Amino acid sequence: MKDEIPRRRQRERAGTWRLRAVVATILVVAVATLYVTNLLLMQRFTETTRNRAELRLALYTGNVISELQRNSVVPLLLAQDPALINALNSDDFSQSSQRLISFREEIGAASLQLLDSDGRTVAATDRSQLGAQHRTDPYFVDAQRSADTVFTVVETDAGTKSFTYSRKVMSDRTVVGVIVVGVDLRKFEQSWAGISDAVLVTDSSGDIILATEPRWRGRTIDEALATQSAPTAIDRALSATSDWSFLPPDAYLLGEGVLRSDARIPFRGWRITSFTTYSSVRERVNGVLALEIMGFALVLAAAFYLMSRRATSRTLQAERESAELRLLNFRLQQEIAEREKAEKNLEVAEQTLEQSSKLAALGEMSAAVSHELNQPLAAMKTYLAGARLLLQRKRPAEALSSFQRIDDLIERMGSITRQLKSYARKGGIAFEQLDIREAISSALTMMEPQLKARRVKVLRSLPDHPVFVECDRLRLEQVLINLFRNAIDATKDRDEPLIELMLFEGETATLTVRDNGTGIADLDHLFEPFYTTKQPGDGTGLGLAISSGIVKDFGGRLTARNAKQGGAVFELQLPLRRDQPMRAAE
Repeated sequence: MKDEIPRRRQRERAGTWRLRAVVATILVVAVATLYVTNLLLMQRFTETTRNRAELRLALYTGNVISELQRNSVVPLLLAQDPALINALNSDDFSQSSQRLISFREEIGAASLQLLDSDGRTVAATDRSQLGAQHRTDPYFVDAQRSADTVFTVVETDAGTKSFTYSRKVMSDRTVVGVIVVGVDLRKFEQSWAGISDAVLVTDSSGDIILATEPRWRGRTIDEALATQSAPTAIDRALSATSDWSFLPPDAYLLGEGVLRSDARIPFRGWRITSFTTYSSVRERVNGVLALEIMGFALVLAAAFYLMSRRATSRTLQAERESAELRLLNFRLQQEIAEREKAEKNLEVAEQTLEQSSKLAALGEMSAAVSHELNQPLAAMKTYLAGARLLLQRKRPAEALSSFQRIDDLIERMGSITRQLKSYARKGGIAFEQLDIREAISSALTMMEPQLKARRVKVLRSLPDHPVFVECDRLRLEQVLINLFRNAIDATKDRDEPLIELMLFEGETATLTVRDNGTGIADLDHLFEPFYTTKQPGDGTGLGLAISSGIVKDFGGRLTARNAKQGGAVFELQLPLRRDQPMRAAE
């Protein structure tokens, strides 16, 4: 017994030293791991941040070049516009400004101005500029001297830069004016300012022409870095740059180290530069280090716990495992019972769903048949009334024409019923080569009574040559009639209802149907079945849903939007016949 006590004390002292050795080892390993992790992650995340900054610069460069190229072709097109040339020759500019405004909405340019040969603004999208004199402005002088489009950067009175494309307007080899197109590059400054980078663009002389920091414009990069920046996006981003990152910064902003990335813009020697803070890098590294510290702390706590409670933990572990097994067994039994109950509920739900699907399909089919037959029936009623009146007036020849149209409508109703039968048999669509202009004329003829009754004016802009597509003639006319009918209903409150039809031929055949009605209130649900804005009894809400499905069967697309000047615009795009060569839209 006497020898046992010293041996026990000796074992306790040995255990204490082992515990201290384990703790010391864990601390040394923790310090070494944190040091190496900090060094490696700072290098890795810094390189990742630099790559992302360079990728953003490539994206910004593409945006700037795209905006410049898109606006560079506008002066060439407008300089050949016959209406503008006639206005300059006749000094009648009453419609010129409105024409430029419509061009700006379609093109997306910042501004458009038409200058006469003396440099006076005779038409502009900003009517406050009318009458302004630009005889000495570079874009007017350079455009008259050059045979091509001229790009000009002019400093405004507010200290900002304005960017313009200009080109002289010729008539009978004589300069009669200059068209000036403003390019809005300032919008990129606003989008760039929404991130943590400071971004600037310099011209070939090194002067800053675009920047997220307003005070940088007009300076060089070295001068800009030396200025005290206003509190903007870069100030909010410069929260805590690390001083122990072991990486030399590329530059300093407000005394803080930042990464600098440069890229070349392939336009007149321009360059784009961004400055990215280390804050995101430091946050990511600190997050990993915090996890490592937490891990080592848990390991240290586990070491103390295991060494002090080894025997007790074994007993507790056995009891815990036994309790967990009993709990798992109980949960398994509950899960088996719940699954059996769920399977029974699922069988009942499947039977109910099958019955509901049958009823829904029957209702939708009935509504579709009613919707598609109502239009020919209404037209037949109109033609019968007209024929009766013609017979009373002893004009049988004209009455026969009405009877012929009624016969055509009966044939159309028969085609619809045959189509429904083929649909019930899951048959295919009868595609044929069709000139879409003929389908438009046929649909307008079908809608002629409604158009005359409402006194709707129809403006058509169709190519002189056939535009062939492959589709089902009857179903295409069905789509067109639905679109025309919706346009007529939308303009019922207008004193001068108007429908514009424009057919373009490019990669696809595109038909645009535009009205001057009230527009569309809910574009998101427009093509959903049974959605309608009409009064109860006036519509079922199936016309556009059916039309959209028909166009998709043809491989095309039916879209809708609201026009900026009011009214709704529907676009019907259909693929051209495969062996038909593409022509430019006339």
